Amino acid sequence: MDNREKLLEQLTGVDSSKLNYYVELKKRNQEVLKQNSRLEVLHQLARDMNIDMSIQEILDRTFSKLPAALSCDFLGLVTLRGDELRLKSMVPENFCQIERFPADSPSARVIREKKAAIFDASTSYNSHMWHNNAFPSRLVSLAIAPMFERSQVIGVLVVGKTDPTPTSEAELNFVQHLADLLSISTHNSRLYNRVSRAKSEWEATFNAVTDAVFLIDTDYNVLLHNNRLPPNIDKLWHQALSNKCFDRLHGQSRPCKTCPIEELKRSGKPAFLSWRTDEGLLLQTSYYPVFNEEGQLSAVTIILKDVTEKTRMEAKLVQSAKLAAIGEMAAGVAHELNSPLTVIIGTAQMLIRELADKDRPQEGEELEDIINSGIRCKRIIQNLLTFSRQDQIPLSDTDLNEEVDRVLSLIKYQINRNQIQIRKNLCADLPKLRANGPQIQQVLTNLLVNARDAIIERAPQEKIIEVSSSLRSKGNKCFAVLSVKDNGAGIAPESLSKIFTPFFTSKEATRGTGLGLSVSLGIIESHNGTIEVDSVPGKGSTFSLVLPVPLQD
Repeated sequence: MDNREKLLEQLTGVDSSKLNYYVELKKRNQEVLKQNSRLEVLHQLARDMNIDMSIQEILDRTFSKLPAALSCDFLGLVTLRGDELRLKSMVPENFCQIERFPADSPSARVIREKKAAIFDASTSYNSHMWHNNAFPSRLVSLAIAPMFERSQVIGVLVVGKTDPTPTSEAELNFVQHLADLLSISTHNSRLYNRVSRAKSEWEATFNAVTDAVFLIDTDYNVLLHNNRLPPNIDKLWHQALSNKCFDRLHGQSRPCKTCPIEELKRSGKPAFLSWRTDEGLLLQTSYYPVFNEEGQLSAVTIILKDVTEKTRMEAKLVQSAKLAAIGEMAAGVAHELNSPLTVIIGTAQMLIRELADKDRPQEGEELEDIINSGIRCKRIIQNLLTFSRQDQIPLSDTDLNEEVDRVLSLIKYQINRNQIQIRKNLCADLPKLRANGPQIQQVLTNLLVNARDAIIERAPQEKIIEVSSSLRSKGNKCFAVLSVKDNGAGIAPESLSKIFTPFFTSKEATRGTGLGLSVSLGIIESHNGTIEVDSVPGKGSTFSLVLPVPLQD
C-alpha cells in the first residue's frame, strides 16, 4: 500500500515535475549533441573539399560523412539550366533514373518557393522517378533544399531515406546548410575547371606554335618555353649549367653584347634583331615586354623564328628578278647585234665565194676568221638568252659535259684574263639525266666565278681551276658528279657551315651579295641532288654537284 502511494506521488506531485525536467534536459542534451555532430560534419566537409574535385567526388565525400549527423540513403544533385531540371549526380550511382521533372515535382516546387521542404517519396515514384531494383529498399521521404549562387537558384540538393521516422525541422535546416556548403563547393569547382580549361587551352596554343617561344624574367632567367628550339640550339640548351638565357642559347657566362634586353628595360618597347648561328641558321629574334599590374616590366617574351629558308627563297626571287632584267637586256642586245652580225657574216661569205670564183681562195683566210668570230658572237648571245630564260625551260635529257662546254664558252675569257688555267677532265661515258640545263649552267657559272675569286685572293704561283665529271655508285643508286676544284684561299672552318646561308659572304661588299651559293643549293636540291664541299684553308676548295642518274629500264 505504501509503495502504491509513493508511485502516485511521483507521478502527480513534486517528484513528477523533477522527472519531467530531467527527461526534457536529456532530450535537449541529445539535440545539442546531434547539432554538434552536424556542425562537425559541415566543418569536416568544408575542410576536405578541394577546388579540383569533381561534382561526383564532392557528393561521394558528403555522402560518406552524413551518417554521423543524418539518416541518409540517397543523395542527389539536381541542376537548373534555363527552365530545365536535370539530375546531375547521385550517390549511390544508378540508384534511380529521372527522364524529366514535371512542373509539380518536389524539386520544381522547392525551386519556385526557394525554401527547403520535406516530401513523401511515393509521389515522385508515381510521377517521374524510376527505382533501380538492384537496391531493395525504396525511399520513404525526401528532404529537398534549394542551392543558391548570388541569390539565384541554381538547383536543389535531395536527401532521401528509407527510414519511416519523420524528418525533424532541425534536420531540414541541416540539409539547407549542407546545400549552401555544396553550392559554394560546386561553384568553386566550376570556376577551377574554367580556369584550368583556359590554362590548358593557352598552354596548348603556346606549345602548338612552331617557332621557339620562351619567357624570361628581368634577370635573364628562363621561366617558360615551348620546346620548339632548333636541334643544334636544343642540344646546347640541355647542356647549360644555369637557367640563364645567355647560357641556354649561346653557352655564355654573361649577357650577349648585342642583347637588346637592357635597352628594352629602359624603353619598354619591343626589339628585333637577326642572329646567325654557328651552324649557318638565320634566326629572326623578337623581344616583347611583359608588364605587371603596376605597369612595370616583369618579364620578356622572346620568339625565335628560323628564316633561313624564307631568306633563301627571297634570294631566289632577287636572283630571278636579276635574270629577268638580264633577259630583257639580252633580248634587246640580241636584236641590235644579230642584224649587223648577219650582214658581216653574209658579206664575208660572199667575198669568199667571189675569191674562190677568181681562183684566189688563199686570200680568203682572214675572211674565215671574220665568219668564225661572228658565229661565235651569235652563239654567245644565244647562250645568254637561254641562261636568262632558265625558269621557262622544262626538265629535259641533259648532258652535263655539254653544259660545261657552254658555260666555259661564256666565262672562259673572264677567267683567262686573270692568268688562270682551266683544265677539263670530263667522263666520256657520263649518261644524260633529267635536268634544267640553263639552271645547271647558272650553278656552274657561280662555282667558276667563286673559284676565280678564291685564286685571285690567294694569288698562287700556278693558278688552276679543274672542272671534272664522274660517276658514283652507292648501293643500287647511281649519281653524276660535276666538280669544280681550285687552288685558291680555301674556306675557314668556322665559315664552312655558313656558306649556303643567304647573304653570307666572305667577299668585299662590292664583289659579292652572298646569294650565289644559296641559290645554287636550292637549284640542285630541286633536282633531288646536293652540293658537297671539301676545303682546306690556304690550299683550295672543291665544290661537287651530286645529281641522281635515272635507272635504266
